[in-house]
Amino acid sequence: TWKYLVADGRAQPHVASKGELDELRELIKRNLKDAALAGLSDDNKLGLAYEAALISVKMAVACAGYRIKGQGHHKTMFEALPLAMGAAERKTADLFEGFRRERNVVSYDAAGRVSATDAAAALTEARALFRRVEAWIAAHHPRYL
Repeated sequence: TWKYLVADGRAQPHVASKGELDELRELIKRNLKDAALAGLSDDNKLGLAYEAALISVKMAVACAGYRIKGQGHHKTMFEALPLAMGAAERKTADLFEGFRRERNVVSYDAAGRVSATDAAAALTEARALFRRVEAWIAAHHPRYL
């Protein structure tokens, strides 16, 4: 619950602004565009798609009135996705948890581990998540459009 995440020091109340969300939208669009570039390694394609998804979740969390903080905030961000948008997003949160682990390996331990299939799946899912977040914002928080 949000109450648990706040008490645990992993979230804090936050009042979003349209300007903040517009800046996040630009970051997402840039990352999605760059993740599709020919010649980019599959490791980096997955990393950029993952970051676009993470920022999409940040938008939803901000609209729900919170900011995720502290160590492990990437993991916590995806845990918070179903809290912000509903239980239907649990599958997406679990999927990106796997991409998070894969990204960590190729970012910090070993290159060349991401398959073209995983990189393409991450991009497809990141695009779909961004569309769902924007539709959710339009339906529940239209002041941020």
